[in-house]
Amino acid sequence: MNNKQVTNHCGVCDKPKDDGIYLYQLFICSECEKDIVTTEPDDAAYSVYVKKLRAINQSTFTI
Repeated sequence: MNNKQVTNHCGVCDKPKDDGIYLYQLFICSECEKDIVTTEPDDAAYSVYVKKLRAINQSTFTI
């Protein structure tokens, strides 16, 4: 059997990563997932994450 590791591009940081989750069609790496969950609404990064995650709802979003 071939145990080849698949590398995906994170839809948040846009870097190739091996470990993460899919939220609908958007791959989110483990590091970004952790950052998203722990970011407070008054943090500057919060609005960036909201914009990236909003892309999930748009019918033109593709990976």
